[in-house]
Amino acid sequence: MTKEELAGKIDHTNLKAFATLADIEKLCREAKDNHFASVCVNSVWVTAARTLLEGTDVAVCTVVGFPLGACSHDTKAAETAIAVENGASEIDMVLDIGAAKDGRWDAVRSDVEGVIEAAREAADGKKVTVKVILENCYLTKDEIERACRECVAAGADFVKTSTGFGTGGATVEDVALMRKTVGDRCFVKAAGGIRDRETALAMIEAGADRLGCSAGISIVNG
Repeated sequence: MTKEELAGKIDHTNLKAFATLADIEKLCREAKDNHFASVCVNSVWVTAARTLLEGTDVAVCTVVGFPLGACSHDTKAAETAIAVENGASEIDMVLDIGAAKDGRWDAVRSDVEGVIEAAREAADGKKVTVKVILENCYLTKDEIERACRECVAAGADFVKTSTGFGTGGATVEDVALMRKTVGDRCFVKAAGGIRDRETALAMIEAGADRLGCSAGISIVNG
């Protein structure tokens, strides 16, 4: 895989609580220079990122219900609508993990559907990509499979391994399981602990279509 091909699969990420405007400017500059797929930032930075990336092919991604997924479903929908109105074209929402652990799969699906609907309405006809973060470190393998199926049924564009803020990040095993479960019905994003080219390529080989990385520069440069 060429450097350019790999860069096109990376969401260049800074979700630190202490990120400054200077940090976001640097993130966006690096994303433009390397032609990353997107920058992934907290929603407070969406407007700034959209302005900094205007006229480029780099998307603005933000997180919703982050990092716990434990806010109300209405809150996630409202957060999504505001983010899209401010310029986000990709939403990485956190699954209702407690509902998944309870086996309340109708609630899991309706949560995802609510975010997708809010994004669609706020986008006024423009495409918004919705990725659902399962936070696999808290789920059994059976729960990962079921969560993937519910996300597909809800209409999600991606299922994603991790927030990077839980007790574990992406694993090749989990990516392969997610890929097998969703087939070609949606995409897979691996995130959390991907810090070098070797790991990035292993995730892609296992079935990841997109990578969430704060170490994107190091990864593409080997």
